[in-house]
Formats: sequence, structure tokens, C-alpha cells
Amino acid sequence: MLNYIWFSFFIVSFLSCVFQALIKDNSAIFAQVVQATFDMASLSVEIALGLVGVLCLWLGFFTIAERAGFVELLTKAFRPLFKQLMPEVPSDHPAIGSVTMNMAANMLGLDNAATPLGLKAMQDLQDLNPAKYTASNAQILFLVLNTSSVTLLPVTIFLFRAQQGSIDPTAVFIPILLATCASTLAGLLLVAFIQKLNLFNKTVFFYVLGFAALMGLLLLFLLKSDAASLTERSSLLGNLLLLLVIISFLTMGFVRKVNVYDAFIDGAKQGFDVALKIIPYLVAMLVAIGVLRASLVLDAILVAVEKVVVAIGLNPDFIAALPTALMRPFSGSGARAMMLETMNTYGVDSFAANVAAIVQGSTETTFYVLAVYFGSVGIQRVRHAIGCGLFADFVGITAAISVGYWFFS
Repeated sequence: MLNYIWFSFFIVSFLSCVFQALIKDNSAIFAQVVQATFDMASLSVEIALGLVGVLCLWLGFFTIAERAGFVELLTKAFRPLFKQLMPEVPSDHPAIGSVTMNMAANMLGLDNAATPLGLKAMQDLQDLNPAKYTASNAQILFLVLNTSSVTLLPVTIFLFRAQQGSIDPTAVFIPILLATCASTLAGLLLVAFIQKLNLFNKTVFFYVLGFAALMGLLLLFLLKSDAASLTERSSLLGNLLLLLVIISFLTMGFVRKVNVYDAFIDGAKQGFDVALKIIPYLVAMLVAIGVLRASLVLDAILVAVEKVVVAIGLNPDFIAALPTALMRPFSGSGARAMMLETMNTYGVDSFAANVAAIVQGSTETTFYVLAVYFGSVGIQRVRHAIGCGLFADFVGITAAISVGYWFFS
């Protein structure tokens, strides 16, 4: 899918250049597009190298968390819930453990750990699947929860905002938390409805009640704020929570006899390698997007959408963030490049860039996750997985735009 999208960006941009030159008498468009390729390639390297420091910082802290047993702790906390949500999986089967380990890693933003754990969980669930080429109910639920982006610490978003020079990189923390909760809840409810899961048993009820109570306290804290202080309160709470997370990682590691300094250094060493690995992906997507914008195709699309939005009486300020939202279900690297291009074009702390960051942090690459996870076990009939995953994406994007207006307009 990404292959076709990337190729089409260049073909459509070229056709637009020909149209501009022949019909609009704008022969300078070719030079603008070529210059955009060089500019975006340079920007890609600048962004990647600028991330080295912050990547080292957070990979170091996450390594401490892994060695201290934070993931295992979250696994124990959520194991009873997944036993209820996947009734066809025996309570003593390894699938319960691998599923909860994957979800715990996702919540902590441990992408490097989450993917292999997710593949193991899918394989464990496949062992119980009587129809090997058709997705089971448990596999669909697991995939939809992954595509709904259950992330409590969207550190990657903070890293990119910091690298781009944001005056407050964590200002989007609470908006992302609210939007990702909406996305996850929507996906869970739709799957539960289709699969006729009982969400009213005692175990699920207590988890939902606890989650609702936390979200209620958060909303109560925010609703007491006027428009002028809402962003300030969100930033204060976000920074406080992140600092508490860091202190918790360090304290738990120290108490459990982990050499926290050595663990931090081991994790931080990965930062430079990670930054270098993303350069080719950034170059590929940012150059393609730069060509699309320089050829005036992207602007034409956004203008057309804006006219429709205005015609139905809605506020069009979010339109500039739509490229990230439209790309997100197909490609994580593509959506990330769209977000970075929006930050570069409109400013990292602009309304459009803030909404793009919230979208990026609260949704997931549905088609990519589906292809990787189901493909790893040979699933061919996905049943309602795509519909539920895209519904969760739609709710997440809608929630992201809504909280963006609430916090930043």
C-alpha cells in the first residue's frame, strides 16, 4: 500500500507541474519542485540528528523500566481483564501473558519491545485458532486494541516537538491521552458488540469503573480551568506526570538492585543507532510530501476540503492537520513525515501542528499492523478486524480534532 501511495505522490505532482506550466503559464514550478527535494532531504537529516540526544535520554529511562520489571508489573495488573475479554483463551494459556505483555509495552511507549511481544501474542492465539486462515475473535480484539494506539506515554511525539523547537513539548500530553482513550474505548465497544462480549461482569466492571474514575478526575481538573489557563494546566499536569514516571522508574530500579546508571547508559547507546535508522524513511516521505506541496497539489486538496467544511458550517482551522490524519491508517512513517512537514510549514506550536501531533499520538497504522500481525500467522480472512480498526481510527481522529479546539483554539 505504501509503495503505491509514495509512487502516486510523485506522478500526481509531475502532472500538476505540467498543468501549471502549460495552462497557468507557471514554468517556475519545475524549479520549485526540484528545490523542494533538496530542502526536504536536508531537513530529514537535521531532524534525525537533532533527535539523538532526546532518544538517548528516553531509551535510557525505558531500559531501566524494563530491567526493573515495570512491564511485568503492568502485565499482572491487566491479566484478569484480558481473561474476561478473551473467553475462548484458557486462563493458564501463554497467550494471556503475551497479550498483556504487549499491551503493557504499548502503554509505556516501548515500541521496540511491543512489536516482538505482539507477534508472539498473535502466534500464541493462532495456536488456539481452529480455523488457521480465519482470524479468531481473540485475534481480532487483540489487533483492534493495538490499532487503537493504547499509549499512555507518547514520548516520541514529545521528542519530535522538542527537536522542532517547541516552547512546551509536553503541552499535547493530556489531549493525546484523552483522544487515545476515546479511540481505544470505541474499538473495544464495537468489537464487544459484534462478538457479544459481556462487559458487565464484575471484573470488567471494576476495570471500567476505575478507568472512568481516573478520566473523570482528569476532566474535572481541566473543566475547572478557563480558556486562558487550560493549556497551562495541561502542561503542568503533563510535566508532573512525566517527572513522576522518571522518578518511579529510577526508584523501582534502585529498590530492585538494578544498576540504574549502567542500565541508562546501555539504553542510551541505542539512541544514535535509532536516529540513523530513521533517516532513509524520513528522506523518502518528506521529499515526497515536499514535492506534493511544491507542485501545489496538497494546497489544492486542502482548499477543496476547506470549502466543503465551511459550506456545512464547521470551523476549518483543522484542515492543515488532515494530511497526517489521512496518512495515519496506512503508514506510521508517512504520517510522521506529514506531521513534521506541518510543523515545519506552520510552526511547531501552531494549532495545525498541535492537532497533527495529537492525531499522531492517539491513532495507529491500522493496515500496517494488520498486515504484519495477521501476515505473521498466515491469516487471510480478517472478518471484522479492518472495520473495527478503522472505526477506532475515525473516533480517535475526531477526538483529536475536538480536544485540539478545546485546548489550543
